[in-house]
Amino acid sequence: MAKASQPLLIKRYASRRLYNTETSDYVTLEDIATFIRDGREVQIVDLKSGDDLTRQYLLQIIAEHESRGESVLPVNVLTDLVRSYTSQSMSVVPQFLAQSFEMLQSGQSKMMENMGAINPLTQMPGFEAMKTQQEAFMKAMTGGMMPGQGTPQGDQPRKSGDSAEDLSEIKAELAALQEKLSKLSK
Repeated sequence: MAKASQPLLIKRYASRRLYNTETSDYVTLEDIATFIRDGREVQIVDLKSGDDLTRQYLLQIIAEHESRGESVLPVNVLTDLVRSYTSQSMSVVPQFLAQSFEMLQSGQSKMMENMGAINPLTQMPGFEAMKTQQEAFMKAMTGGMMPGQGTPQGDQPRKSGDSAEDLSEIKAELAALQEKLSKLSK
């Protein structure tokens, strides 16, 4: 079996069927989404032309999840993304999105590390399951890069400063996340 650090190569045949070169079988978009959620990097190439189709298929996976009601992206964010393709901000958007996910990932890491110190709910039955689920969600949202593993660009996480300052930052981030969650559940 190939190393997990190497991208899983998926070949698309002329019939549009997707072939997993590692296991020598055909896969679906949902299979590819599962590989990604499990932390694998995936590369999808057209067998005949050799063109990289990864971006196209990742967008298709996102579109299918959104259409099934598994909405992660609010309409205003999607609208702004569409606008960015027709404006001069297009060059800034990818960098902004990457930094936003990096900040979200960093904040999630801090929150989970310090939750025991600031929240008595950590002793509640089922808390570990919730924590695991939240980590899996963050892993899926950040392309498999979990806090402490570095970033896709190889940057190191920033060092902690004053613990009281870190705690207040975490509390603010937690409040913002709770507010977003309450808006999403309405």
